[in-house]
Amino acid sequence: MDYVSALLPPVVMAAFFIGLVVTIVKSQGGPNKAKEDAAVDAALARAEAARQADGTAEPGRA
Repeated sequence: MDYVSALLPPVVMAAFFIGLVVTIVKSQGGPNKAKEDAAVDAALARAEAARQADGTAEPGRA
């Protein structure tokens, strides 16, 4: 019975991990994808505008 107690935790963790991956994949796209993409694009545009207003250089450039 030691093999059962040794194998049970990894099997349970693997099952939960597979469930997590399936949930993430299923939640991608769909009817809200355009709204989510627009929200990210707006946040990036605000960050870019704020950085340009401050006069700071682009990341990675001196």
